[in-house]
Amino acid sequence: MKVNIALLTVTDTRTFDNDKSGAILVNKIKEANHNLIDRKICKDEKDEIVLILKEWLKNKKIDVIITTGGTGLTGRDITPEALEEVADKQIPGFGEIFRNISLKSVGTSAIQSRASAVLSNGKYVFALPGSSGGVTDAW
Repeated sequence: MKVNIALLTVTDTRTFDNDKSGAILVNKIKEANHNLIDRKICKDEKDEIVLILKEWLKNKKIDVIITTGGTGLTGRDITPEALEEVADKQIPGFGEIFRNISLKSVGTSAIQSRASAVLSNGKYVFALPGSSGGVTDAW
């Protein structure tokens, strides 16, 4: 079954030209025969992230939203908080399983990830790390 996916990279520094994690996800989406409906990059600003998520959540053509970046512990990492603002239900098992998988590749540094998922307006919304290894593990 083909899934229609929107992809948002949350970053203060990347562009489409050097967004490695976004590029990895674009390739994974194609390899899995899913459809990339939209792709955007935005700054680590909660209001901006929420605005894009709300726009995509209204779009009937989109089934799943994936974000990459902004899930760490530094000052501007705000993606999980943006997801909370649009969430109807939390999906805690996703973050738990992700950190379990991540433990094998990055060791105890996995505890620093706030990768998460929510259900909103009938759509799955995933917040993945911004690292190449993190998005590969999460996929």
